[in-house]
Amino acid sequence: MHRKYNILILGASYGSLLGAKLLYAGHDVTLVCLPAEAQLINGEGFRVRLPVRDARRDVELDTRHASGRVRASSAADADPARYDLIVLAMQEPQYASAGVRGLMQRVAASRVPCMSIMNMPPLAYLARIPTIDTRTLRDSYTDASVWDAFDPPLITLCSPDPQAFRPPGEPVNVLQVSLPTNFKAARFPSDQHTAMLRDLERDIDALRFPTEDGDVELPVKLRVHESVFVPLAKWSMLIAGNYRCVQPAEMQSIRDAVHGDLAASRRIYDFVGDVCKTLGASADDLVPFDKYANAARGLAKPSSAARALAAGAVNIERVDRLVKTIASQHGLANATLDQVVARVDDWLARNRSRQAEKAPA
Repeated sequence: MHRKYNILILGASYGSLLGAKLLYAGHDVTLVCLPAEAQLINGEGFRVRLPVRDARRDVELDTRHASGRVRASSAADADPARYDLIVLAMQEPQYASAGVRGLMQRVAASRVPCMSIMNMPPLAYLARIPTIDTRTLRDSYTDASVWDAFDPPLITLCSPDPQAFRPPGEPVNVLQVSLPTNFKAARFPSDQHTAMLRDLERDIDALRFPTEDGDVELPVKLRVHESVFVPLAKWSMLIAGNYRCVQPAEMQSIRDAVHGDLAASRRIYDFVGDVCKTLGASADDLVPFDKYANAARGLAKPSSAARALAAGAVNIERVDRLVKTIASQHGLANATLDQVVARVDDWLARNRSRQAEKAPA
């Protein structure tokens, strides 16, 4: 192992997946979360269940047995300047909330390097791509001003390809991984900051977990890439699968969204890939459709965005609108993408109308 790093992760749900891997690799992790979650994690740690190819049953990473130290904190109590790396693992609308917004201002002022594992790329990261005009993208964010103080060279993006959820009926400090793929990060412009990511990559790679069948290698690795475009490969997956879960009156699973009409899914997937290539991505930066379609067979739930809309959310991550706007900057359009954006717009309008009706006069 290389030097021990001290890492702050904003978001204890999806963030606990990467957090568990870092803790077992020997690094210290602090999770920023709600008070009830923080109390539970500080008392009992958290657990992440992973399907492992060479084990008879899922492996459970219990952070009480990890070599790194875990703690949890409220947004108000977190001091970003104490950390070597800050991981952004909340969904994009959460950064606009009052308590988290204040923390984000302190994060930007600390000048500690940040790695996002959001589906929605931070606006400051997109500023690293010269072929994107970020001025036209602000309407895609719940509150784009959250990102104004961030210095683009200090922020990178890590494609959140692994899929995970909190199992119903379990405590909030339990996470179940349903698709154990890798996190794929773009390097920082700084060699020093990139060297830290590569240290974490190697430490996670070296991790072995004892089971009754012997020590096993754990899935969900961190992969660090030279290309700034590699994390954008997730956009095709999100548009072809996650956002097409959103139907006019109900939600469907990612599997059904992709495999209900495989030819249509391939067309929209390839269109978004073409948008990425127009920005400067190469074919090697992207994921072939067939590989994604095979993985989608195991995704039997609607996406988190679809579930949030069905539950009445008035803001969600708008990668659909972001991709449409970036495409239009380069003279590209697609009817399926337009339909996806229109359906999400409609759900949000209905949810906001219902919320307004419930508000006291």
